[in-house]
Amino acid sequence: MRKVMYTTNAVKSIHSSFRKVTKKGAFPNENALLKVLYLRIKELETKWEGGHIQNWPLVMNQLLHENLKERALKYIE
Repeated sequence: MRKVMYTTNAVKSIHSSFRKVTKKGAFPNENALLKVLYLRIKELETKWEGGHIQNWPLVMNQLLHENLKERALKYIE
């Protein structure tokens, strides 16, 4: 389960990064904001390229245990 939490931390990191780039000024229109966010996503993509969750098969095996199987399968398919 700890490995899954690392994924949640990555999502929080993305949101934090978005807040950093959007707090620096006003945007004249929605397209300007979307362009800034798009550029930030591209920067993050190059930064994290090649990354993966360690021991993912082990995590999936634990998630598919009888107690969590029904919930996990809902998000996999």
